Amino acid sequence: MKRPFALLLLLFLCQGSGLRAQNSIFDALTKSEPGKGSVTILQPQAIRALVDSHATGAKIETDGERSYLTVLGYTIQVFTGNNQRSSKDEAFSKKDQIDKIYSGVSTYVDYTAPFWRLRAGDFTTYEEALCLMYKLNGSFPAFKKEMKIIKENIRIFLN
Repeated sequence: MKRPFALLLLLFLCQGSGLRAQNSIFDALTKSEPGKGSVTILQPQAIRALVDSHATGAKIETDGERSYLTVLGYTIQVFTGNNQRSSKDEAFSKKDQIDKIYSGVSTYVDYTAPFWRLRAGDFTTYEEALCLMYKLNGSFPAFKKEMKIIKENIRIFLN
């Protein structure tokens, strides 16, 4: 029972911008297009209601003009330090270095007393995070000893 739901969620996340005009994932899947096959979904209405409520649930947040879905995923912890005099500057310096080379990767500097942390990426799978970690290790060998993959809530931007 969990696999079909996971597949539908994955399809929803992969469709991204294509779903904004439709009401739900089911509308997008059953939409007929010339030259393509047709999809028929047979299911109880309760399942559709559950999936639709998940897509518009409390986990959708807005940050200025952008809205995002908060889900459990993976990120790469690039740096952590608790030296109050230098850790903040080091975290932001490493963030700037990563942003210069990997401009499409989200980077976050976070302070949770007493630690400053730099995290990179929002990934739904461990393998995606591992791929970026290998790239970062190649680009920044000095960061390699501190890098690790962390399981936490991530942001998937909807617009």
